Amino acid sequence: MTTESKEGKLTIVLEHWMEHNKGHMQEFRKWAEKAEASGHAGVSQRILEAAEQMRRANDVLQGALDELGGP
Repeated sequence: MTTESKEGKLTIVLEHWMEHNKGHMQEFRKWAEKAEASGHAGVSQRILEAAEQMRRANDVLQGALDELGGP
């Protein structure tokens, strides 16, 4: 596998992970609302913290993508 094809594959993987994480973030927020609505404010807050950590992970992954010259 050439360096160029490895970089292409890596770009695809990074983009996939970021999209996958976005889906998790949406689900986390949805469930945080449900937890809040059922009187579990602490649980809701922890789920929202997890969503924020996933957003930060995407920032790091975007940095990796940027280094590869990706979108």
